Amino acid sequence: MKLAVVLFNLGGPDGPAAVKPFLYNLFKDPAIIGAPALVRYPLARFISTTREKTAQANYAIMGGASPLLPETQAQARELEAALKRLAPGDEAKVFIAMRYWKPFAAETAKAVAAFAPDQIVLLPLYPQYSTTTSASSLKDWKRAYKGPGRSREICCYPTAGGLIEAHAEAIRDKWITAGKPSNIRLLFSAHGLPQKVVDAGDPYRAQIQATAAAIAAQLPELPDWEVCFQSRVGPLKWLEPSTDAEIRRAGAEGKGVIVAPVAFVSEHVETLVELDHEYARLAAEVGCSPYLRSPTPGVRQAFVDGLAEAVILSLGRLDGARPYGPWQCGAGLARCACRPESSYEEGLEQGHDVSGGG
Repeated sequence: MKLAVVLFNLGGPDGPAAVKPFLYNLFKDPAIIGAPALVRYPLARFISTTREKTAQANYAIMGGASPLLPETQAQARELEAALKRLAPGDEAKVFIAMRYWKPFAAETAKAVAAFAPDQIVLLPLYPQYSTTTSASSLKDWKRAYKGPGRSREICCYPTAGGLIEAHAEAIRDKWITAGKPSNIRLLFSAHGLPQKVVDAGDPYRAQIQATAAAIAAQLPELPDWEVCFQSRVGPLKWLEPSTDAEIRRAGAEGKGVIVAPVAFVSEHVETLVELDHEYARLAAEVGCSPYLRSPTPGVRQAFVDGLAEAVILSLGRLDGARPYGPWQCGAGLARCACRPESSYEEGLEQGHDVSGGG
């Protein structure tokens, strides 16, 4: 069997000149800003122009470019090796499709079609499903791919064992390296969303809470924990509590924090700049010490092996979108991918300014 696995992620600029077109691609997505194209496109040009210099300064901190693609390429290599161990008789190849910068879905679709797979597994590197991330990437792929192969989608895996183990390992390692501080709070920080997105049935917040609870259950030595949300932009009401507010609260209570980027599996601008620089400065200002940040799962063996298992197990089920692991969306989460197609597609039309960066 020839098996193609397509990993999806946000993407990020590969140099200063790419920052503006990356931002333009981001803001013209109807899943991000829900307005007619006649309004959305000029607005995207305006936002990308006004944010260009600030964004370039942030990427300069990381050497001028996003590390997201190299990190995803490393994950793809490790996943391909893990699949060969699990299914040595098959020919497995892992591809990458980014949403807002290269390699775009159209380019990757051509490469997958040339590979001529028998089976295709679509695997977003967003563990928690949202209409603003996974749904947008998967819809983009379906527009682009016209080649052979039977496709299945792994829509989410918020409580999958490999993901939880990798996060717990990273947090515990950071805590031990810091000398096992006792007066410390564990903050599970996730990219935020406007509250109205969640109120409309998006399962993102419920899945973030489930991920955090599952990780916390593996860390009895860190019983004081909270879920919070970062990267707020615009005037809308966003998910609360915010990460900066929780850092301030911890400082006021004389506590330090370990910040765990619970929604991210790779390092990028929201971890390497927002968490490591901006929030670290805030923590120093408000007396929140120590300020620690655990790394993303990256290529930790537990995480990669979990992805490989998810791929193999997905081959034994019917077509369509399904979660991996024990999670199932409950009542009220009508816009998850495994719900009726009408609800799923409806969610894609309800755009909001929910942008982060690569």
